[in-house]
Amino acid sequence: MEALTRLPDHLKSRPEAIRQARAEGRRVIGYIPGGFFPEELALAAGAVPVGLVCGCDSAMLELSGEYICRWIDPYCRTQIGYGVSGGDPWYGSLDLLAVPITDNHVRAIADVLGCHTEIDLFTFGVPHMKEPSTLRYYLHGISRLKEAIEKKTGTLISDAKLRAAIDLCNRERGLLREIDRRRREHPALISSRDFIMLQHLSHLLDKQHMVELLEKIEAELRGAEGPRPAGPRLLLTGSTLAMGDSLVSELIEKAGGVVVAEFFDEGLKWFRDDINTDGDPMEALAEGYFMKRICPAWFRPGGERRDFLTGLAKDLGVDGVIWYHLMFRESFKLESHNFPVLLKRETSLPMVVVESDYESAGAGNMGIRIETFIDQLRR
Repeated sequence: MEALTRLPDHLKSRPEAIRQARAEGRRVIGYIPGGFFPEELALAAGAVPVGLVCGCDSAMLELSGEYICRWIDPYCRTQIGYGVSGGDPWYGSLDLLAVPITDNHVRAIADVLGCHTEIDLFTFGVPHMKEPSTLRYYLHGISRLKEAIEKKTGTLISDAKLRAAIDLCNRERGLLREIDRRRREHPALISSRDFIMLQHLSHLLDKQHMVELLEKIEAELRGAEGPRPAGPRLLLTGSTLAMGDSLVSELIEKAGGVVVAEFFDEGLKWFRDDINTDGDPMEALAEGYFMKRICPAWFRPGGERRDFLTGLAKDLGVDGVIWYHLMFRESFKLESHNFPVLLKRETSLPMVVVESDYESAGAGNMGIRIETFIDQLRR
């Protein structure tokens, strides 16, 4: 499809477009893409939101070793490398970096960059339980963030501007849902890697432009038919899937597997629910970004995430689940020991666990595990 083939061009031209926006006086608000930063706040202030979704960069990983211990999640160490390098186009464009503190790995990003760079940081906490008191805490955090963005941009974020931004982001969410639905039915039309790229670009491209791009892709998919791939249908899930971290997807494709859905707590976008446009928009953002989204593995209790994944596997009729997490992200490591048992009990589906530290040394073992798993599914 023509719109899909042009995705790399859109990404390549984006840093220059951001530089031009800054030259025209717009502010750039960066954020760690763990799903707890409401882009609508930046958009309502006329700022440019930039999700720092790039990862799997060995040079940046090595550089981070001068500033933080190895036992931090490699995605977070990569962000540290980008931030301290002084040469990354995304970090170099930031007027403010918002870091929702979800765990000690993400906290390390803020701590190191706050100590060793001049990047203007704003941190706010994300509770690990869903209840009225924690919802109020999260709402307080994003209300402080709203004030920080207003101060940085010199623009008052009115309810009307915020609702307009919510409408725009809801259009993006709705289009991603529709494209996701169509590719699940006809996975030959748009691959998992293509859909992952769309989600990554949604963190980086101009929002109006992204919506128009998704509209073109959805129109091209509408009514299109494709052959049903012969390989086993798979659910791919785990901790973080950054732009550039494509090895697991490549290995699955090489082994003949067909990923029909992905669910990751960082890197990809939560698009399954719209934000309510009635009532107080800040309360709606808190409800949508905190209460409605499926909780990450570090939340407690973790039943919501497990129930969602087993339900998704049933609904999609997958043949198996591939669990991919990054090394040292202990919440996912712990969950990966319990979830296969629960999945088997609820669905009779098998699951394989693979992990990565962004180093090429482990690629061979990962490939063997994935190939063996998919071969077993074919029998």
